[in-house]
Amino acid sequence: MTLRLPAADGGLRAYEPRTEPLTVSPGTPLTSRTVLSAAHVVADPLADASPDSSAAVDWDATLAFRRHLWSHGLGVAEAMDTAQRGMGLDWAGAAELIRRSAAEARAVGGRIACGVGTDQLTTGTLAEIRAAYEEQLAVVEEAGAQAILMASRALAAAASGPEDYLEVYGHLLRQAAEPVVLHWLGPMFDPALQDYWGSADLDAATETFLEVIAAHPDKVDGVKISLLDAGREIALRRRLPRGVRCYTGDDFHYPELIAGDEQGFSHALLGIFDPLGPLAAEAVRVLDTGNTQGFRDLLDPTVELSRHLFQAPTRFYKTGVVLLAWLAGHQSHFTMVGGLQSARSLPHLARVYELADGLGLFPDPKLAEERMRNLLALYGVNQ
Repeated sequence: MTLRLPAADGGLRAYEPRTEPLTVSPGTPLTSRTVLSAAHVVADPLADASPDSSAAVDWDATLAFRRHLWSHGLGVAEAMDTAQRGMGLDWAGAAELIRRSAAEARAVGGRIACGVGTDQLTTGTLAEIRAAYEEQLAVVEEAGAQAILMASRALAAAASGPEDYLEVYGHLLRQAAEPVVLHWLGPMFDPALQDYWGSADLDAATETFLEVIAAHPDKVDGVKISLLDAGREIALRRRLPRGVRCYTGDDFHYPELIAGDEQGFSHALLGIFDPLGPLAAEAVRVLDTGNTQGFRDLLDPTVELSRHLFQAPTRFYKTGVVLLAWLAGHQSHFTMVGGLQSARSLPHLARVYELADGLGLFPDPKLAEERMRNLLALYGVNQ
């Protein structure tokens, strides 16, 4: 049956939902690229929680979604931006998420890496920021997971220049038990991270970032670049010390960056691989055989959806990610911690549905259609 979807001009337009999904089954382990999906958390819709209270998480559904990702051969990047870290999920909730997910990873043999930040603090001295990082690093290491050193809002506010970043990160890398992933998250994802690495000039910031890595190459497994600038990522990738991997966090250009060129390629740590998990894994398996064009043929058509999800203000991309998890049947409701299900407009969400349905992302297209009808009716759009 035809759906009437809201358009950006305030009117309604007809859409014929797809009837058959794109069938993708779990397959062999991925070999040519390390691929991590930054996974969302599932809120508890029955909890009496407000946007100002601690997150109420449906742990069963949250862990079930991670098992879904692991079943397709993907790793999980836990307690990251996609999990609403600092946007509804506080440190207490993140610590519990890390412990639970790491235990689940051990039980099923899945790969997991977890975010280490300073979100216990709003502001602080450099010593307090180091201590906050150390507390979180200890939780991740005790859980048996790899650490991802995330950008810190508190450090961005407190640092007086590049030397403060060199001091804080150098201290953390010296004491890390195992090699970590360094994460450079751009201000489009979090406005509080403006001028990270001590400069508004991205060329100067890049030099500081590379100086941190060069001083401790044995403690850096890789770097995650989330600047939505493919050229800058490629240039930085080519300057990394041997053995230090580049994990793309570019949700606009990921097919070309993962495919790479004659001088190298990027691995992946991506929020878009939450809704694209099975399809992304299948594409990388094709790439594993040396078939770059087949990889691009599978993944290139997904870029329009990703660019729509991550359009400005980019930090609200999580709303579309959770909508897709609900429509795909991975959770029973469209509720988010912090009430962020309200962060995108109905026309935006309708386009998310349309693009995902066109790609065949929904295992049960009829269920997705019914749920979309319910959402439209809730907003007063009668079919």
